[in-house]
Amino acid sequence: MKRNTFKNKVVIVTGASKGIGKELALQLAEQGACLSLAARSEKQLALVEKACSSIGSKTLSIPTDIGSEEQCRKLIKKTANKFGRIDMLINNAGINQRSFLEDLKNLNLFDKLLKVNFRGSISCTYYALPYLKKTKGRIVGISSIAGKIGLPGFSAYCASKFALAGFLDSIRHELKINKVSVTSIFPGFVTTTKSAGIMPAAKCARIILKAAAERKDEVVMTLYEA
Repeated sequence: MKRNTFKNKVVIVTGASKGIGKELALQLAEQGACLSLAARSEKQLALVEKACSSIGSKTLSIPTDIGSEEQCRKLIKKTANKFGRIDMLINNAGINQRSFLEDLKNLNLFDKLLKVNFRGSISCTYYALPYLKKTKGRIVGISSIAGKIGLPGFSAYCASKFALAGFLDSIRHELKINKVSVTSIFPGFVTTTKSAGIMPAAKCARIILKAAAERKDEVVMTLYEA
């Protein structure tokens, strides 16, 4: 990946306060991108904004619950008002919760995960689309290996990630005529600490940005190679 691929590009990263999202923000800052960072935790988001700004990136943090369509709309509007354009949207924000279907007292867990992991990405993409079409930009969706393979105890999470994968596949075909690329990412287990056999978030972020830079359709991450 060329070092200047994202220089001066306006990039929105959701779920930017920790994990993969935080690493994406920091690595994009190092490349000179202009960043719009979104997450629910205002305090954690402010720390990431400060770190990116100290690198030299023009950075805007917008506390956002992507489970709210209105907050997604405001995220896109504020970003466009600040920077005048949008070049890439990284739909990274998501939540997980483990439970066997038979143990659930009701189906609220499915509603919760679909609202954030699936509908949140749709909302951000919908409102960002007019700007991305103007810049022939990029959409990146962070699904999961659980969006490819069903895992026991994760039926709600898998359902939301499979749905996201289908959505991304569909709009990829729709947007080819506009030269907007759509990259689906399917990470395996990722950690922010040193752990044998598990991919570090920093490495995962590098793979994601390389795939986005090359406008790949999808990347599936399986075993961690040291």
